[in-house]
Amino acid sequence: MEKRVLIALALTFIILIVYQVLFVKPPPQDVQKQPKLEEKEKPLTEEPKETLPIVSELDTVTAEEKEIKVETELYSAVFTTKGATIKYFELKKHKDEFGKNVVLLKSPGLNPPLGIGSKDDFELADSNFELTGKDLTLNKDYETGSVVFEYNNSDFSVKRTYTFYNDTYKIDIKDEISGMPDYWITLGTNFGIHNNKDTFIHVGPVLLKDTDRIEFNPKKVTEPVVYKERLKWIAQEDKYFFAALVPVTTVEEAKVWKQKDSAVIAFRGTPGMNSFILYAGPKEYDTLKALNIGLEHIVDFGFFSIIALPLFWILKFFYKITHNYGWAIIFLTLIIRIPFIPLINKSQKSMKKMQELQPKMAELREKYKKDPQRLQREMMDLYKKYKVNPVGGCLPILLQIPVFFALYKILMIAIELRGAPFMLWIKDLSAPDTLFGHLPEWLPLIGGFAVGPLPVLMGASMIIQQKMTPTSLDPRQNKIMMLMPVIFTFLFLNFASGLVLYWLMNNVFSIIQQFYANKKLAKEAGKV
Repeated sequence: MEKRVLIALALTFIILIVYQVLFVKPPPQDVQKQPKLEEKEKPLTEEPKETLPIVSELDTVTAEEKEIKVETELYSAVFTTKGATIKYFELKKHKDEFGKNVVLLKSPGLNPPLGIGSKDDFELADSNFELTGKDLTLNKDYETGSVVFEYNNSDFSVKRTYTFYNDTYKIDIKDEISGMPDYWITLGTNFGIHNNKDTFIHVGPVLLKDTDRIEFNPKKVTEPVVYKERLKWIAQEDKYFFAALVPVTTVEEAKVWKQKDSAVIAFRGTPGMNSFILYAGPKEYDTLKALNIGLEHIVDFGFFSIIALPLFWILKFFYKITHNYGWAIIFLTLIIRIPFIPLINKSQKSMKKMQELQPKMAELREKYKKDPQRLQREMMDLYKKYKVNPVGGCLPILLQIPVFFALYKILMIAIELRGAPFMLWIKDLSAPDTLFGHLPEWLPLIGGFAVGPLPVLMGASMIIQQKMTPTSLDPRQNKIMMLMPVIFTFLFLNFASGLVLYWLMNNVFSIIQQFYANKKLAKEAGKV
């Protein structure tokens, strides 16, 4: 029975990982033509004409588009009188792989972020608004500032006020609508998305209804989807960053629909006063939690979040002590093992007894090979006689699987580990170990995978662990199980270095524990 359970567990675990690696496809890339980054960056590098902490004068624009630049210590943004929308948004505290600031909006796209209208085509996004205010530069001396956009015609009027803060990514929006039959506001299709090439993480629209996070794959959105009641926010997200719109006043519904290769997400409200909080920035859990508006749910720890959140807290606790997330992962691995030590010791004893019973079990198999039912009964009697639990070796594995997947999710999505170095050649715990480059693209299944020493060390530790661990498997089955370190090594090549480091250290601690367990068992048997 132990053989079947162990093999089933191994196969299940491999299938779960292979599914993630091979069959979870990335969402489609945004194919809209983007303007050159240099052209967008140019206005942001110029000195602001005048620092304006609050609105002080009226600049009326009626014929041509005018841009408003907003600078804080956290971001640079460009707003436009065309639709009173956002045109460009850049984060100052986060860098991309080329060492440049992360940009959350390079081009407004087909539906500019925060475009409004009386219908879901956001017709006012192309209208030119009058502007009250000038370029803003906020700092510790001038911590807040506002700009106002207004549009009037014979049928209706719109007044939009943006309020900015120096020390937060939060922006307050107040829309005063009069005369319009309905009111729509959108986040557009690409605002908040810095990287849309990640294979394992959701990229695209998401909304929160009560505490239920609902994701939308842009490729699979074929018909409009509408949600009503208890709507907390809508967002566009990638792995580490997002832009969200949080209603302060009541909204009627949230809607998601397809637009070319992307998906639009929007709120519908009613004319009158409509207030929102816009947040565009990193997925920093503690920062979002402190806002107390539900945005922490954008950080999705998955099915095992009840385990992941305490582990995440412990990981950050050790980081405060060590100032290195690599060492924090090692200490976390040790802490995770402590509750399992008695159970693992008991399991090792059980497996050792099973190994000692192998000759008797082989005799029973030979004696009753033509009577499977009788063989099963005799085996159970043998287990009872020698007080052996045939699945005792599996229980620690079963209990540790939820912990593994919770930690897997943390190390996969936590922005705190983005670009975090450990030591020696490991410069980014959120990225695969690429010290030796990548496997050739022409190789099936694993072509292009990263190659580095960390997964190889992890595979070697698995081999040592298997050699030291007592087993009741016959030689043929044992050879099959010896393939697991090889399979796992290839699977872990493309995993985040932090996750590989966790698995490696878990194996190292297991080897140390197994060494002392074997020594103790040998002493009890009178062999030492």
